[in-house]
Formats: sequence, C-alpha cells, structure tokens
Amino acid sequence: MAITPVSKLVADAEQDIETWSVDQVKARLSDNTVQLVDIRDVRELWQEGTIPGAFHAPRGLLEFWVDPESPYAKDIFQQHKTFVLFCGSGWRSALAAKALKDMGLENVVHIKGGYTAWSRSGGDTVVVTPKT
Repeated sequence: MAITPVSKLVADAEQDIETWSVDQVKARLSDNTVQLVDIRDVRELWQEGTIPGAFHAPRGLLEFWVDPESPYAKDIFQQHKTFVLFCGSGWRSALAAKALKDMGLENVVHIKGGYTAWSRSGGDTVVVTPKT
C-alpha cells in the first residue's frame, strides 16, 4: 500500500479552500467579523507566542469545538465570523480548513505560511505563558 505524501494532501486541500496572505490578514485585523484561530499545540504557543486576539483551538479538538451538536462545542465557533486558521507553516491549517469546510463551515480560510510567515513579516505577537 502506497502512502500519499502529506505535501500532496496539503496541495489538494489548498485547491478547495481559501488562502489569505499575511498582508491580507493584517488588512482585516480591525474587522470584528474576522476571528484568528491558532491551531498549534499549546507548547508551540508557550515557545513562540501567538498573534494578538487569536483564539487557541488545538488541532486535535477543532472539529469537536466547531460542531454545534458536539458536547464540546465552543460558542465562538457558533458565531457568524470568518475563521482564519493558522499553524506553524500552513500545512496543518490547510488540512484543518479543508476538514471544517467538509463539515459545512463555509467561512473558513487559512494563512499562507502560517505563524512563521506572520512572524517573519514583523506581525505583532504576544507571549503565552503556561497556566499554573
């Protein structure tokens, strides 16, 4: 059995989802109908920080938090907003955006290049510290 490379899965997902550049995201930061969603592992947030105002939704829980019928549903995902997903490099967020689109969420995009591209562009970041 041949394994499909993850790079192909990401490329296929990106054919079916909307991708925003860092500049497109920066231009929409003041839009209260846009919600940034950091899907990275919490340890990545502790090590690297995050984008101010981003909601943290770990990749492993995302579908459960989005589904209004799930016992784990989060109110933030029940609002009419455009959800802008990001991860470290844009691969996980592309796959996550595709999964959410497949669930029926139409207002989901992801950031090309992820948090790495954001940071390299000089985008604002905030420190995230572990909760004690």
